[in-house]
Amino acid sequence: MPPTSTSTVDRPSNVSEALARGRLGIPSVIFFVLSAAAPLTVVAGVVTTGYGVIGVTGIPLAFLLVAAVLALFSVGYVAMSRRVENAGAFYAYISRGLGRPAGVGAAWVALVAYNALQVGLYGTIGVAAEPVLDRIFGGHPHWAVVALVAWALVGLLGLLRVDINGMVLAALLVAEIVVILVFDLGQLGNPAGDQVSFATFSPDNLFVPGVGAVLVLAILGFVGFESAVVFSEESKDPKRTVPIATYLSVVIIAGLYALSSWTMTVAVGPDQIVAEAGEQSVGLIFNLAAAHLGDTAVTIGQVLFLTSVLAAMISFHNTTARYAFALGRERVLPAAFGQTSARSGAPRAASLAQSVLGLAVILLYALNGWDPVVQLFFWGGTTGGFGVLLLIATTSVAVIVYFARSGGGENLWRRAVAPGLATIALFVIIWLAVSNFANLLGVAPDSTLRWALPAVYPVAALLGIGWALVLRGNRPDTYARIGLGAASAAVRPETSATVGVTR
Repeated sequence: MPPTSTSTVDRPSNVSEALARGRLGIPSVIFFVLSAAAPLTVVAGVVTTGYGVIGVTGIPLAFLLVAAVLALFSVGYVAMSRRVENAGAFYAYISRGLGRPAGVGAAWVALVAYNALQVGLYGTIGVAAEPVLDRIFGGHPHWAVVALVAWALVGLLGLLRVDINGMVLAALLVAEIVVILVFDLGQLGNPAGDQVSFATFSPDNLFVPGVGAVLVLAILGFVGFESAVVFSEESKDPKRTVPIATYLSVVIIAGLYALSSWTMTVAVGPDQIVAEAGEQSVGLIFNLAAAHLGDTAVTIGQVLFLTSVLAAMISFHNTTARYAFALGRERVLPAAFGQTSARSGAPRAASLAQSVLGLAVILLYALNGWDPVVQLFFWGGTTGGFGVLLLIATTSVAVIVYFARSGGGENLWRRAVAPGLATIALFVIIWLAVSNFANLLGVAPDSTLRWALPAVYPVAALLGIGWALVLRGNRPDTYARIGLGAASAAVRPETSATVGVTR
């Protein structure tokens, strides 16, 4: 039905601008969040990289410290989620707190970061599939063939109902967590030298040269925890679902990572973990499983390592598509991005655009013979995670400003103290990340990549701010929508001030 409003805002029907409400409960949202965190991928890849490349043994403690910082951030984050319900999450919060231009700048950063994380995973799916396909067929195809199969599956699921995606992720994630815990028990039951050591939880083994890189790797392991807010519009009870899902996700991720990284050192020995991880890399956790649990456990673990990457792809695809949808609905991106499928309620155009980008990247790397693991997965994942870190820190500032401007409704702890402490800690981690970016990428200190890749974000932010200023001057009706979420479909420019978005 065409709109009957006399507003000058040009828009399609409200139905096409609304995500499907009430389809996700707390467990489904947690599955999306934890799948983005990709537990088995982090345990097998990130943890062993931290031990073997950086050489710092205090990684279990690093996960707990980062979890504490993110829990502090979440206090203000979920408090604001009770007032702002928007699939754009960071974009909406920063718009409400720091103004529309800053919000659009953050949106550009978010699109770059989440797309880097999403397409980067296509670079590692071939490696994850290799041992599985070798066992089944005695060989494996080119990585791009595996990536294209995964791409087709992820693209198809992106067009289906969000709760169907949630069920797929639930099955994959539960199996993944179970096998991690089984591996942990095998490692804990076979301690090196018959002695269970807690040395890796000592601050003396964390606060050493390289601590900055380890903290950054730890926070990258949590990327995805913030996405509960992205699914707020599709949740059954957003004011309850988002806070519970966010806090539980932080606790589950922290506990799983700290436990797994610790039991690995128990099985190898704290004094040998750096050398063994450096030599065996991703294979370390599977070699330990083979020694303690047998070949069947290894095969199951390798299969679930593959599904872990696939689950992360599905989760990031959905998250990225909803960011683009939120921007299209408010006409910051073309209006087509703000339309949903009448049958599934999925953000159809935004999901298809994400698929087109993924296909282009896979073909580009395959045709040029570029290294998919280092130059796509590792560089893309590290750079994408850094972008999310920037967004989390900026959102923390926006929360403080928002509550300082809007006044009551939340106590001092929620509106200022916890976000303030989180902001300080997050900017310290950002400084450490920039200082250690060469180490994170595995390039020489004088490599242009150490500055070029993180520099993408200030450039994207400035372009976004510039676009917002263009909208303010040339399309004030569009500018009035920024940050309003579902309310943007009905807002008139002259009423925007009543919705609480700053200029």
